[in-house]
Amino acid sequence: RKNIFKNDRDRKKFLELLVQSLDIYSIKLFSYVLMNNHFHILIETPLGNLSEFMRHFNITYTGYYNWKHKRSGHLYQGRYKSILVEKDAYLTILSRYIHLNPVKIKTLAKSTVEEKISALESYPWSSLHGYLSKGKKLLFIDYDMVLGKYEGDSGNAREKYKEDLYSELVSKMDI
Repeated sequence: RKNIFKNDRDRKKFLELLVQSLDIYSIKLFSYVLMNNHFHILIETPLGNLSEFMRHFNITYTGYYNWKHKRSGHLYQGRYKSILVEKDAYLTILSRYIHLNPVKIKTLAKSTVEEKISALESYPWSSLHGYLSKGKKLLFIDYDMVLGKYEGDSGNAREKYKEDLYSELVSKMDI
């Protein structure tokens, strides 16, 4: 439950090491979010090498973090959690779940929908921006699989993704 990032430099290094690890292990990244004390990634492992990928990535980032902040030992509380996802049924749902993480924090619990949308749109440590605007796509994110469920990588697909995301945000506030 402790922070795994002390600053934006750590977050940038995390993403840099993630991209290197994706390349080494031929992993496809669909969505991500970096929170203060955890992260979520939605990936596909065509080679079935999830364990090797996570081991490499986690050791690499932990090594950087420990060196940078003059500490030793484990950074994460426990082993990573993985869920096998049926692409057709759950890929877009899981992507939206990941992208909604920044507004599921206690400090925003009593915020209005508009305040939460504003917080989401200004949150820099997520792949959401590339889903909402083609001009903000990141080269290391594979947008095609998720946006393919919305008629492909187009402005119309991005608008539908945004509508579903915000609709889900509104429905979660009613609970």
